[in-house]
Amino acid sequence: MPSSADAGTWRLGDRTVTRLGFGAMRLTGTRPFHAGVPRDRDTSIAVLRRAVELGVDHVDTAAFYFSRTRSANELINAALSPYPGDLTIVTKVGPVRDVHGDWAERPGPDGLRGHVEENLRQLGRDRLDVVNFRTGDDPDVAPYVAALAELVAEGLVGHVGVSAVTLDQLEAARAVTEVVCVQNRFSIDSADDLAVLRRCGELGIAFVPFFTVAGRARQGAPGEEPEAVLEVAAELDATPAQVRLAWTLALGEHVLVIPGTGSVAHLEENVAAAGLRLSAEQMARLSA
Repeated sequence: MPSSADAGTWRLGDRTVTRLGFGAMRLTGTRPFHAGVPRDRDTSIAVLRRAVELGVDHVDTAAFYFSRTRSANELINAALSPYPGDLTIVTKVGPVRDVHGDWAERPGPDGLRGHVEENLRQLGRDRLDVVNFRTGDDPDVAPYVAALAELVAEGLVGHVGVSAVTLDQLEAARAVTEVVCVQNRFSIDSADDLAVLRRCGELGIAFVPFFTVAGRARQGAPGEEPEAVLEVAAELDATPAQVRLAWTLALGEHVLVIPGTGSVAHLEENVAAAGLRLSAEQMARLSA
C-alpha cells in the first residue's frame, strides 16, 4: 500500500511530518469557496480519514475555507477528532470572508488574534500547531508576524509561518521571530519563486508550495499539460499530477507538498506519488 511516508520527513518547528501532506480547501466544494457545488459531507470525511490511514500527518487548512454549506475546519474536526498525537494541523490567517462568502477588508495586526481564535473554535483545539500569515497589500509583514509571536508566547500557537512572501518579506519576518515554513505559489509552470525555495533550504525552513498540481493558469480547473509532463507520465506509467508532485518533492528535502482533493481515489493517486522517483534526465526535461 502506498504511504505518504515514502516521501520522507521534514520538520515544522518541533513537529516532524511526512513531506506529502493534504490541503483541505477542496473538501468544501467542487470548486473553491462559493463558486461550485458543495461536496458531499460523508465523502469529505471519508477522504480525511483515508488520508490519515495512508500516513498523512500534515493537514493544511484555514477558517476562510468554506462553501455555502461546508467548512473545511468543521469537516476536519468531525473526521479526525480526537486528533492523533502525531497529526500536525497548519492553518493560515490574514484573508477574511464575510458570512456570504465575499472577500472582506483585512484586519490590522491586532485582528489576527480573532482569526486564530476562530480556527481554534472550529477545529476544537486549544492550540494551533503552525499558523501562517498570508500577506496582502501591506508589504510590511513584521507587525503581523509580531502579533502571531505574542500568541506563541501565550500558548495559543505553536509556530509561525508566512505565505505569499518575497525574499525581503521572509527576512523581515525572521528578524521578528522564528519562521518554520513558507507557503508560496509554485509549480512546474509557475516556478518564479526558486530563489525563495533555495533560501528556505539554506535556512532549514520548510517550503510548502500551493497550486503544485494546478499550476498558474488552471488553479484547479482542468487544462492542457506541458508536453514534458505528459511524456514523463507515460514513461513512468504515472499520472501528470503524480509527475508534478514527484518533481516538486525532488527539488529539496525541505520541500513539502499539500495536494488537495475531494475524492478518495484522487487522494490515493496523490499519495502514491510519494514513492515516485524521477531520473536526472527527466528532472531536467521537466525543469526546462
